[in-house]
Amino acid sequence: MSDADFDPAALHGFLNTAFGTAALSLERIGGGQSNPTYFVTHGNARMVLRKKPNGATLRGAHAVDREYRILGALLDTDVPVPRPILYHTDETLLGAPFYLMERVEGRVFHDSALPDLSPVDRKAIYLSMAETLARLHAVRPDAVGLGDYGRPGNYFERQIARWSGQWAASGSDPIPALDTLIAWLRDRMPEDDGAVAIAHGDFRLGNMLIHPTEPRVVAVLDWELSTLGHPLADLGFCCMPWHTAPVEYAGILGLDRAALGIPTEEAFIARYRETARATPPLDRFHVAFALFRFAVIFVGIADRARAGNAASEQAATLGPLAPRFAQRGLEVAEGRQAFAGA
Repeated sequence: MSDADFDPAALHGFLNTAFGTAALSLERIGGGQSNPTYFVTHGNARMVLRKKPNGATLRGAHAVDREYRILGALLDTDVPVPRPILYHTDETLLGAPFYLMERVEGRVFHDSALPDLSPVDRKAIYLSMAETLARLHAVRPDAVGLGDYGRPGNYFERQIARWSGQWAASGSDPIPALDTLIAWLRDRMPEDDGAVAIAHGDFRLGNMLIHPTEPRVVAVLDWELSTLGHPLADLGFCCMPWHTAPVEYAGILGLDRAALGIPTEEAFIARYRETARATPPLDRFHVAFALFRFAVIFVGIADRARAGNAASEQAATLGPLAPRFAQRGLEVAEGRQAFAGA
C-alpha cells in the first residue's frame, strides 16, 4: 500500500515466517494522532498493527510496549480489550517497534452527538462507557501484574508538572488562558488521598469500539497514555464533552442533550459510581485538569504538524484547539460553566 510508513513486503515475510505462508492485505486506519495503525489480514487472520512512528521520538512517548503489556494484563478481566498477539522490538523490520492484536468487530464514533443513532442507543452507549470505565478502575493493579506500571501517589502534582513542562518547552505562540489555568490548578491542588487505579489516560468515545449492532462497548483502544493514576483523572476526562462545543473536538455543550437522549453529566457520573470502587467526589479541579491536559496535547499535535511528522492529516486543524480547551478549562475552574460534581 502506498501510504504505509514501512515496506509491506517486510511485514509479509515476517508474518509468513511466524504464522505460515498466506496472502497479505494492509489498510492504514485514519483518525489517530500518535501511533500509526493498520488493519492487517494475513490469510484468515484479521489483526491490527500498532507501531511507533519512524524516526526520533520524545522519551516515553508512543509507548507501544506499554500498550501491549496492558492488553495482556487486562485480557482475563471484565474490561473489554482486544487480544494481544505478538510484540516485535527490532526496529529494522518496519522502522520502529510494533505489536499485533486481534481485530474486534465494532463501530467507532468520533462525534459525541452520535448523530445517526436513536436517543435510546445514545443513552445506552454513554452509560456503557461509564460502566466500562468503572470496571477498569475496579481492577487491582497488583492482581494483574501491573503493580509497577506507574508511580502511585501525588498523581495530579506530577501530571501538572509534566504537562506544564511540555507546554513550557513548546515553540507555540503564547496562550495566556493556559498559563492562567495552570496557576489555578497549582493553587487548588487536592491533597493526595491515596486513590490509585489503572488509568487509561484518553478514555473517550473515539477510543471505544461499540458492538456492530448493540449499544455497548466491546473493546477499549489506544492505551498509549495508560499508567497507575488517580481514577478521578479519567472520570474528569470523560466529562469533557459536556464542557466543550461540537466544533471543539466534537463536544456536546450547547446541544439539546435531552432530545438527543444523551445522559446528563450527573447521570453519567452516577452510573460510574454504581460500579466503581469508592472514590472521593469529582469536582471542578478534575474536569479543569482534564481540559488543561488536553490543551497541552493539542499543543503537541500542532508542534508535530509544524515539524511534518504528525500521524494524521487532521493534526494541522486540531492544533489550534489548544487555546479553546484552555479557555473551557478556565470557565469550569471559575464557575462560569454548570458542573454536576461536587
